Amino acid sequence: MRKTLTLFFLSLGVALFIPLCSVFAQVPDLSPIPIPVPSQPETLPVPVPVPVPVPVPVPKPTQFRHLISALTPVNVARICSSSYNCLGWDEQIWGENGKAGDSKALLAAIDNSLSYLTTNKAATIYRNYPIRGITLDRVRRSLLRFRQLVVSYDSPAQLQAAIRQEFVFYQSSGNDHNGNVRFTAYYEPVYTASRVRTPVYQYPIYRRPYDFERWAKPHPKRVDLEGKDALLGDRSRLRGLELFWFANRFDAYMIQIQGSAQLTLTDGTTTSVGYGGATDYPWTSIGRELAKDGKLPLSGLTLPVMTQYFQQNPNQMDIYLPRWKRFVFFQETGGAPATGSIRVPVTAERSIATDKSVMPPGALALINTSVPFPTEGGQLAYRTVSRYVLDQDTGSAIKGPGRVDYFMGTGKLAGDRAGVTGGNGKLYYLLLKQ
Repeated sequence: MRKTLTLFFLSLGVALFIPLCSVFAQVPDLSPIPIPVPSQPETLPVPVPVPVPVPVPVPKPTQFRHLISALTPVNVARICSSSYNCLGWDEQIWGENGKAGDSKALLAAIDNSLSYLTTNKAATIYRNYPIRGITLDRVRRSLLRFRQLVVSYDSPAQLQAAIRQEFVFYQSSGNDHNGNVRFTAYYEPVYTASRVRTPVYQYPIYRRPYDFERWAKPHPKRVDLEGKDALLGDRSRLRGLELFWFANRFDAYMIQIQGSAQLTLTDGTTTSVGYGGATDYPWTSIGRELAKDGKLPLSGLTLPVMTQYFQQNPNQMDIYLPRWKRFVFFQETGGAPATGSIRVPVTAERSIATDKSVMPPGALALINTSVPFPTEGGQLAYRTVSRYVLDQDTGSAIKGPGRVDYFMGTGKLAGDRAGVTGGNGKLYYLLLKQ
């Protein structure tokens, strides 16, 4: 999923990839609040001893020297006031309040990262990775040890204690060099589509042109490829490359923002599409464009608000959607799950997207931020979470050490939550002590 998506939301000025690669809407800053303290403290186990690892060689200086301060080891004891009000208390692994945990999903996400770390691509990236002490071998051993701990323990207190003893926390410098990171979220939508154009299904998404690598730059803009109304059709340079057709123009557009989608076809079958490439233009926030022109107030502008605006004013899409000049191509993926930029599946609430020119791909991370959860009344309520995640995606709108896009999953509820996720938080990478 490659990530244009998530930046969809961040750019809105409120709280998205294109590998799944995505972009998203924001809501007002929501500062993390203390993690709830259990009423019955648990007895912390004696952490299992770990063999002393071989010292990690110091990478030679590279052209990325200016990035070396993006991650810095921190003393967790100075951040935490108690075992229960501290980084790494992740109750979702084992479940709480009668809800099932997601330990199997977390283990699958770990295995996906471990698979990536065996590739030549990973070896090349880490060979040139600029931050001292972060190597392919150390990232891999850290994932293996973390996996052992998740399998061996059965409570957040046990895991938290072991992590604090055995791992070093590398904190992101954030967007202000004080550790404040801007969070958004992305998801994989589910839409109805047709393999052929009909009077109802008129808005296409396209395959990547076979000669795309030879296209001269600057690339054609969105309006040049599909027209203001997205109905350029036979007059388009992309004629014959139509992959699927949609009844709603905004659905086809949202897939370009999210970078992937699951599809229910009019012939009764199902399939999916994933990122196949894109023209070389930066992200433009359509929400911010609407606010700039006085169409919607920037305060409180979220994806649901913008979607409702275009539903009520469909003619405005001809004016605003072309302002994002970038155009995304797709490939059919046959029902496969959404895939991140490191070419492994992304896992709901266990995968994040970051700037891979700065952050270590496939590595274990810990996020602390506010996330919306559904209530019994059908609303969404924010709660601060501490979540172990895997860094498996990126996006054209996710730039620098101060941006994280959190993968919410697939379907409407995931989209509802992603559309209003936003605010500041903290990001840490966890590596075994040396």
